[in-house]
Amino acid sequence: MTETTTQDPQPQAWAGVELDTVDEQLAARLVEQARSQGISLVGPDGLLQRMTKLVLESALEGELTDHLGYPHSDPAGRNGANSRNGTRPKTVLTEIGPVELEVPRDRDASFQPKIVRKRQRRLVGMDDLVVSLVAKGLTTGEVAAHLAEIYGTQVSRQTISTITDRVLEGLAAWQSRPLDAVYPVIFIDAVNVKLRDGQVCNRPIYVALGVTADGERDILGLWAGDGGEGAKYWLHVLTEIKNRGVGDVCIVVCDGLAGLPEAISAVWPAAVTQTCIVHLLRNSFRYASRKDWAAIAADLKPVYTAPTKAAALEALASFAAAWEARYPAIIRLWEHAWAEFVPFLAFDPQIRTVIATTNAIESLNARFRRSVKARGHFPNEQAALKHLYLTIVSLDPTGRGRRRWTNRWKAALNAFDIAFDGRVSAGRK
Repeated sequence: MTETTTQDPQPQAWAGVELDTVDEQLAARLVEQARSQGISLVGPDGLLQRMTKLVLESALEGELTDHLGYPHSDPAGRNGANSRNGTRPKTVLTEIGPVELEVPRDRDASFQPKIVRKRQRRLVGMDDLVVSLVAKGLTTGEVAAHLAEIYGTQVSRQTISTITDRVLEGLAAWQSRPLDAVYPVIFIDAVNVKLRDGQVCNRPIYVALGVTADGERDILGLWAGDGGEGAKYWLHVLTEIKNRGVGDVCIVVCDGLAGLPEAISAVWPAAVTQTCIVHLLRNSFRYASRKDWAAIAADLKPVYTAPTKAAALEALASFAAAWEARYPAIIRLWEHAWAEFVPFLAFDPQIRTVIATTNAIESLNARFRRSVKARGHFPNEQAALKHLYLTIVSLDPTGRGRRRWTNRWKAALNAFDIAFDGRVSAGRK
């Protein structure tokens, strides 16, 4: 085995050479040498594991050199106040499996390594992997089994829970961060999760999703409610959003929950409350036999696609004439929601398209439901909020979804600025 030094014996040899080219040539030589010696690239004692060990131990040695002020075997360290004191074994879990290190020590134990800290058993990449797996819906037991199967290492369920607990500080900061002064649209909805509060029961998690004046998606927060979804708690949520800096909202899109329009008006008097059309249709189908769904959907379409409020009222009258005798509850449902249904009829098609449904937040809730389904239930509110926050953090890792979202909203935001007399442009950064 050849001896290596911490200094380059020919510093001019690298001049004018592209670093990427050097890296590719070095990697090719290492791979070819490993193959010729029968060494696998991955797995226990594979090339990647050996290289990780070499890099980490070299970095630790470099840190100790900086700490002591002289390199290994340098005479300047003789009879000094502090000096090297051998090594100690340590195993760290990495993304390519466990790696056994020889960590250098100093005599007075003042050396505090940074790349692999004292008592650190996992590299940051492994913690990120655990967080990602939990965010995708795996339980702590399933994550432990996955790490044992893929990396051959045992990580307890409590350790996995401790790893994910590090996001709680970020959750608190995210939940209290200042918000934009103006949002053209805020979508609000609730998703139910199961909590073990004495006995397992459904609890609502309130979710608010805003569209910024620049057309970006902004998840405003998560709030754990008690009991069923109610307008009183929504008033608390909306008030908190306002206290975080949201002074004006053009439209709030919601489901048909009783008392919700009054809560919205109490917080933002100038906001338009728009009932989700899809929610109205779904609720209508609940009162009807399945064999009539297609006919009811066809007869309701002229109502929510009408060009004006008067035309919509006329279409509803025609629908009532055809179906009221059989399904009077559907007619009452639409009449009760009429005040919150008709506002979007006054807007351009670009605005109608984006506010007719709560699909923007329903897709987020679908991710939440898929993620929590495997968990069964949570021990408390904090555990549920932590898990949903992890799901938010793992959304759109490539950024493509954000770009598609912004492009889809450009035409609508121009129409918003005209319809609301410049209130949207006032909120642009």
